[in-house]
Order: sequence, then C-alpha cells, then structure tokens
Amino acid sequence: MQKIALEMTKNPRQKPLDQNNLGFGRYYTDHMFLMNYDEGQGWHSPRIVPYGPISLEPSAMCLHYAQEVFEGLKAYRAKDGSIRLFRPDRNMARLNISNERLCIPQIDEELALEALKKLVKIDQDWIPTAEGTSLYIRPFIFAVDPHVGVHPANHLIFCIILSPVGAYYPEGLNPVKIYVEENYVRAVKGGTGFAKTGGNYASSLKAQDEAAAAGYTQVLWLDGIERKYIEEVGTMNVFFVIDGEIVTPAIQGSILEGITRMSAMEILRSWGLQVHERPISIQELAQASDQGRLSEAFGTGTAAVISPIGELKWGDKLMVLNNGEIGQISQKLYDSLTGIQWGSLPDEFGWTVKL
Repeated sequence: MQKIALEMTKNPRQKPLDQNNLGFGRYYTDHMFLMNYDEGQGWHSPRIVPYGPISLEPSAMCLHYAQEVFEGLKAYRAKDGSIRLFRPDRNMARLNISNERLCIPQIDEELALEALKKLVKIDQDWIPTAEGTSLYIRPFIFAVDPHVGVHPANHLIFCIILSPVGAYYPEGLNPVKIYVEENYVRAVKGGTGFAKTGGNYASSLKAQDEAAAAGYTQVLWLDGIERKYIEEVGTMNVFFVIDGEIVTPAIQGSILEGITRMSAMEILRSWGLQVHERPISIQELAQASDQGRLSEAFGTGTAAVISPIGELKWGDKLMVLNNGEIGQISQKLYDSLTGIQWGSLPDEFGWTVKL
C-alpha cells in the first residue's frame, strides 16, 4: 500500500460555535485528502494537506463533460468518546461501481479507507457532539485533463473533505412533504441512475425548484419510460408500509443502491417483518391510500438517515400519511439505526468501525 504523506495546516480554521445550528455542508475542517491519477502512472501521491482551493485549467474536462463521481458517509462521536464509522467499506465499493460506469480508473479501496480514517483522526476535534450531529465525509473524483473533447479522462483527482453537520432537512425527524414528479425524468435503465454522479443531481434541480416553490421538501421520481412506477426521492430511497408489509422499489439500474436502504432492510427483516423489493406504481400507492391500507412511508439515506413522509402530492391528489405524524416503524428504525451509529445500542450486525 502506498504511504500517505501528511502536511499539517499552520492556519487552523474557525470551528462553528453553535453545534445546534450547523446546517448541512456549510463548514469544512482543516485538512483534506488528495491523490492524483495520470495515465501510465496510475493513482499516485496520496497525501493529506490543508483544506483549500484546487487549481484547475478553464478547459478541465470535469467542467465541460461532468466526468465525476462521489460518495457520502459520516463519522459519529459516541457517548464513550470513541469515533465510529458506519459501513465505510460499502461506500468505497460503491464508489468503484460508479467509477466503472463513468470510465474512471478503479481506486484501491483499502488505501482509500486508510486515507479516510487517517483524515478523520487528524480532524477529530471537528466532530460535533450535540445530539443528532455528525461529521459528514465526502469522497469524490473528477477529471482534470485540460482538453475540450469528449473522451474518458487520462488525468483525475481523488479528494476527501469533511464537514460537521446537523440534520439534512430543516424538519429534522418531523415528516416531510413530497411532490410526485410527472413532467421531468431523472434517470432510465441503461443510464447513470445507479451511479453516484453529479449529473443525476443536476438533472433533478428543475423539478426540485418547482416542488420547493409549491411548498414541498423533495421530489419523488417516477420511472423514465412509463412515468408509472416509483423510483426514489432525490436524496433518499423510499419505503411504504401497505397492509402491514414493507415495500420498496426494486434495484433495476435506474436508482441508487443505498447503504442506509440496505441496512434498513436487514434491520426490518431481523425483526421478523416482511420487506418486499418490487415495482410499485403510483396508482397502487394512491389506491392503498384511498382504502386506508397505506399506513406510513419513509425515506432512507446517509444524510437524513430516516426521514418520515407525512404527505405525498400526485397531481391533484393529496395523500396524507399517518395524520402527518411519524409512524411507529419509522421511529423504531430511526432509533435503531442511529443507536448503532452513535454507539448507544449494541451493533449486532458488525457494521460500525471504531477509530
């Protein structure tokens, strides 16, 4: 494994004073990890350096053709003072899945994990301790060839930055209002929907902007072919409780295979609950709502962990779930997942990594 060089900052950044008002993605720590890729040399020069601007040519290919991928995970400060990561190996494995789709050379997952752990340890004083807070970790890779021409990059940068964060949604654990999108398409099978790449999010901005203007927190996407089947929310996978059974859209190449989604299903099944991965049409959901069979819904994701859904708007139809309150399953799942992540509950699954 390559040795990771270290350059400590001589000008520490000001830490946020109010941990209860961190927001999400507003503050960044003292250091970052960098590694370069050059054709013929491979990935090289892994290093931790002071956080700061990255110099790019105006012709850098990432600015013109969006060849980039990223990941998101968190570090948690447990009550005993230890630092914990949640399934970080899964994030690095998924990063390589995205790399393959975007024609980015595979990274050494073991080296990337070692770099991530070392960076978090160095900046561990930035990990907030207020309830519900954590240190968000953003690994990302982007093309830097100074060439205006469409082809896979020969030169790239792999970077990891850290950010102390609070709740992703202003509502926190209060149920969010979701707008079902019918006019725009985010992804289709054969596209990049299963990869974590910026283009997926850029294509969602128009719908998200319109939903926000109508008073909704996020957009629920339908499939790009028939505009019939539920896929995912812009920042979360989704689950529905229908007739006491939990259903979630199947992974078929157009939605992200979420690590929190995977973990939620394992926990739910360990409780003896039925969890089905299958196509779910918006019509089926509306009918279940009309008949009183849709008892609750929630989203799963690294940023929000569990986000209960209190309202769905599909055209002129408004579906209010569980009287707009958090459901029993959503609450229990949130308590279980965060309990494992923050170390207040035993990790029976072996998911956490202590630093």
